[in-house]
Amino acid sequence: MRRLVLTVGLCFLGWGSGAVQADGEPAGKFDYYVLALSWSPNWCELEGDARNSDQCDARHDYGWTLHGLWPQFHRGWPTYCPTSVAPPTRRMSGEMTDIMGSPGLAWYQWKKHGTCAGLPASQYYALMRQAYDTVTRPAVFRKLDKEISLAAALVEEAFLKANPDLGKDSLTITCRDGYIQEARICLSKDLTPVPCGRDVILDCKLTNARFTPVR
Repeated sequence: MRRLVLTVGLCFLGWGSGAVQADGEPAGKFDYYVLALSWSPNWCELEGDARNSDQCDARHDYGWTLHGLWPQFHRGWPTYCPTSVAPPTRRMSGEMTDIMGSPGLAWYQWKKHGTCAGLPASQYYALMRQAYDTVTRPAVFRKLDKEISLAAALVEEAFLKANPDLGKDSLTITCRDGYIQEARICLSKDLTPVPCGRDVILDCKLTNARFTPVR
């Protein structure tokens, strides 16, 4: 049963959210991917600093980092899929730090989402990197020298301008607690832009969202 339906059923039974995350579809059964890019300085403001995350250390200059590449149904999404594929090694996860900020995030994304891709761990990590590289991250945001407030629509426009092949129906900008949070881009299994499903389009409507510069 897909997550959307499963969530309703578990809520009816009074189960906690952990039970939802423990179930999943057969590996490799999904319709498209969602590529999630997180603005690292905002993540650090929201929660990373409180965790003393190494990603937020001043010696780094992370901008748009890879949050994940998520298998998606046209409605709902699979997670924690049963698989006999061997998990990634610590070395493999460590090699994703340059675009993900931490090996722990890489490992978690494999466990929650990568198991549903139907790929060996090494190929899933390689696909995440390939997907990340297919998107041009707008350079203008790295030029900021102080925190600003801006409309979320301007972030969307910047991504569309930097990626002419990307349509508005394949991109959504999300916010959290008044900050720009993520750019999420819908991609086919061969990593070409496709329209997002209704449960992916969560466009932030803020006109004064906070945007923190790279440290």
